Formats: sequence, structure tokens, C-alpha cells
Amino acid sequence: MIEILTPAELDRARATGALVGDILQALRGRVEVGTDLLEIDRWTAAMIADAGAVSCYVDYAPSFGRGPFGHHICTGVDDAVLHAKPRPYRLAEGDLLTLDLAVSLDGIAADAAISFEVGAPRDAEGGALIAATERALAAGIAAARPDARIGDISHAIGSSLRGGGHLVNTEFGGHGIGTTMHQDPSVPNDGRPGRGYRLRPGLLLAIEPWVMAGTDELVVDDDGWTLRSATGSRTAHSEHTVAITEDGPEILTLPSSARS
Repeated sequence: MIEILTPAELDRARATGALVGDILQALRGRVEVGTDLLEIDRWTAAMIADAGAVSCYVDYAPSFGRGPFGHHICTGVDDAVLHAKPRPYRLAEGDLLTLDLAVSLDGIAADAAISFEVGAPRDAEGGALIAATERALAAGIAAARPDARIGDISHAIGSSLRGGGHLVNTEFGGHGIGTTMHQDPSVPNDGRPGRGYRLRPGLLLAIEPWVMAGTDELVVDDDGWTLRSATGSRTAHSEHTVAITEDGPEILTLPSSARS
């Protein structure tokens, strides 16, 4: 199903997006060396509840996961790039942490992810991986204009990642979003321009480039959810929910402090 939101629904999407951006910013400011991943999940649950919102993850049970996810946020460390279940682990100096969050507020969902290094960087690789996903995200968003096609977004992301020397995995990527978290159309992280669904004002897309150093192969963790790089190399992931408007793409999941 592909949803086109009404102007009233888009206003609600803006509120949801701001909440997601603000929660991620708050978590980034609170996480430090020694923070436990399960503690991050508890903080997230409390902020979602305080806002009167609903987690999109707790009861989520798609075909690629093992049962309901059961947590409020994805917490990937180093080689864990997607769908990372929180677990008892205290963050160490230089860990590369990815936080991926989706919530629903007043019936509209928003989804975003950030990656950052905890404490002092371990080396130059982590920052380079994060920067690569952020550049690719910016390229994909710039291509998300009315009358463009999904392939234009995918091509922009893939060109940016490959131009930085990264391999691109297209098993998991972006997606439509609206009254539910995961909808059509799929937004792969590589593709051919001029192909796919034509973008229309009112469409919401979660655009999410991710990379793994030196590989494009994933393995599934024993928890049945967490996806890791097959070689154990570090990873990064950046994501925003974007609305297609008559004037171009509007990023909905920026934190309040970053909004003009």
C-alpha cells in the first residue's frame, strides 16, 4: 500500500517526526562510556510514554524477525548495523553506536537513525563510515522531489556510497511510511535513475543508507533479529523521514533545535 497524506495528516507527521528527532538527540546527549544498552531502551520507553506516543517496535513481528521485537529502540554497536536488539552490554570507549527509532503519534509514524562514536574515537574509520552514510542520506533527500522517481533516490544514494569506495547491500533499505511504519514503496540504497514509483506531494519516505566497512554481506545474530557485517567490520546507518511537498523534500525527523 502506498499512502498519500492529506495536509492535516502531514501536520501530524511533522509532530511525530519532531518527537523522533528530539528523542534521538536526547539519547545522544545522555549516552556515555559505561551506559548499558538496556538502559537506553528504558530511557526511550519513558520518553515515548511521556509524549503520549506508541512504539512501532515492541510488537513488531515481520517475516524476517524471530517473534515480536520486544524493545523500543534498535541499539547497534560496531558490527551490528540493522534491527539490533538491546542487550546487556556497557558501552566502551570508541564504540560506534547506531540508534534507530520509530514511533507513532496521533496515528502517524516517523522513523530515523543516527550513528555516533561513544567517548573518544577509536580511529579514523568510524567517523568516515558515519560521514559516508550522512553524505548518502543528503544525496538521497535532495533527489526526493515531486515527479522524480524512487530510482532517482536510490541512484543518488548508491552513487554517493560507491563514490566513497563502499560496497552497497540492497537487501534492506528505505520505505514508505505513514499510518504504519513499513509501507510501499521500497527505497533501495542503489538503483537506476528514472525507474520506479513517481513521487507525489503527500508521500512520506524513510530514507536510510547504511554501510559496512569492506563488505556487503550480512549475517543474522543468534537473537534472530540483529544484522551484523559478515566479517565483523564496523558499520554505520543514517536515516530521516522525509515528506514530498510541492516545494521539494521536507525532513520531518530533525530535532527541534535544528529546525528553522
